Amino acid sequence: MFDKLFNRFRKDLGIDLGTANTLVYVKNRGIVINEPSVVAINTRTEQILAVGNQAKEMVGKTPPHIITPRPLIGGIIADFEVTEKMLRYFIDKINEDERNFFSRPRVVIGIPLEITEVERKAVSDAAINAGAKEVYVVQEPMAAAIGARMPVREPVGNLIVEIGGGTSEIALISLSGVVNWQSIKIAGDELNRNIVQYARDEFNLLLGERQAEDIKIKIGSAIELSETMQYPMRGRDLLSGLPKEIMINDAQVREAIIKSLRTIVDHVKATLETSPPELVADIHERGILLSGGGALLRGLDKLIARATEIPVRIADDPLTSVVRGNGLLLDDMELLQEVAILSPHHNN
Repeated sequence: MFDKLFNRFRKDLGIDLGTANTLVYVKNRGIVINEPSVVAINTRTEQILAVGNQAKEMVGKTPPHIITPRPLIGGIIADFEVTEKMLRYFIDKINEDERNFFSRPRVVIGIPLEITEVERKAVSDAAINAGAKEVYVVQEPMAAAIGARMPVREPVGNLIVEIGGGTSEIALISLSGVVNWQSIKIAGDELNRNIVQYARDEFNLLLGERQAEDIKIKIGSAIELSETMQYPMRGRDLLSGLPKEIMINDAQVREAIIKSLRTIVDHVKATLETSPPELVADIHERGILLSGGGALLRGLDKLIARATEIPVRIADDPLTSVVRGNGLLLDDMELLQEVAILSPHHNN
């Protein structure tokens, strides 16, 4: 009876703890938080000044005593303490109305495929220390496949390519498990760095990563577009030291990022080449699913389809596939037990 009472007051959460963004799904309410995984800290007082959107606004604009770290690198916790504070901030934000003993949530949280036991435990511990009662960890491509309503329980091949901020993960799923996979540290952030490097090499222009990300979103593409697109690139001239603006077009951005994109495509092909033939036959028939923020890059689906000769589709709202999958698992305890990597970590 007590359990039933606790469950009524508890807000169970699905969390996508991403390198670029953290998303939180609340049971019966949907996605309530979608903010950058950035924290602003005053190093003199060790005080947290801002988290999420507010902290991202400060990136590259702070005095020396204020730092804006991203506590996750490649989907893995790089700074445990800051990650814990960030999670606590988001959980407190959800529980603002009712800060009471009942509101300690059950949490389903996504983790990358290539993660050690220690790193996996760090994710659980951070969530527990931030106020969770019980933590289940699920591999992100599995969560994304569930979020995209792929039939993961069935004995058929489901191939998902999840391109986030820090990692690109290719996973072949069948019977509620990952049969074959590849994980690489080339994803959204790396494409931004490619654009920064290109601006430096071609135009002697020092570009900020946020500017590079804007350019990627506005005119970035994986294949030739039917119409040329242009966008102003603003930074500091490395020769004069003064501000400078240059118009850049989609072909130049493509030239900057194509090497990284080809690496992702090569890993998709490598996954197919090493997968069981029965499952590859399924994928040939059913196609490949693209998920994560990287799926939104213009023409990436076509680039992968041309290289593999397999149809490629983009998940509905690919940015939220992982967190929606974690949210769906809150309502399906049986599937959660099948796909969770560890038995739940409890906060007694």
